Amino acid sequence: MTGTGECARWAPGDQILWRYRDNGRAHRAPGAPPVHICRPVTVVQDTAELLAVWMAPGTECVRPVLANGTQVHAEPLATRYTAPRTTARSTWFGTGVLKLARPGDPWSVWLFWDRGWLFRNWYVNLEEPHLRWSGGVDSEDHFLDISVNPDRSWKWLDEDEFAQAQQVGLMDRATAAGVREAGRAAVEVITGWGSPFRDGWEHWRPDPGWPVPPLPDDWYRTPAHMPS
Repeated sequence: MTGTGECARWAPGDQILWRYRDNGRAHRAPGAPPVHICRPVTVVQDTAELLAVWMAPGTECVRPVLANGTQVHAEPLATRYTAPRTTARSTWFGTGVLKLARPGDPWSVWLFWDRGWLFRNWYVNLEEPHLRWSGGVDSEDHFLDISVNPDRSWKWLDEDEFAQAQQVGLMDRATAAGVREAGRAAVEVITGWGSPFRDGWEHWRPDPGWPVPPLPDDWYRTPAHMPS
């Protein structure tokens, strides 16, 4: 990392953590950490305009699971966000993911490829603007997402989960309205083909010398700004 304090920047090749806080804190199992998603990533670029990171195939991550071990998306939607949860370690077996986040934006943009570096799509993950700390960045997912195809067509994703999160009290009306507004702002960027969509990131490739970042034992460590 270069620089000091809030202006500190990571250098290409640095390894950091890309994390999400648990939306369902009221339903968290006793002793479960406030972070429920943690993905070790390698820094591609870190400037005042953009943080770009690479999550490599084979990365060991942390994901949420129900307290009985069931995968979250195997649980019926009606109880998906009310059943007690904990976390589990798992390996990212898919192709790698390039993640792009502009400071202050309530979303990040992810790029997916199929085998052979065939570009598949962009994925707009609506979320809290990222908070930086010495070990990485933290956010909170907002359920609603957008998929953007190479032909620039787009569609909303997970609207059922967004509605259910509101119904069970994980998101109040004002927050939900803000998420919708953020989504509309993202759509304006998409339809205007603004950054990062126009910037050619689909042609980017990782440095073959980068190792897969390890998942640290203290992946759940709590920066001062994160609620416990």
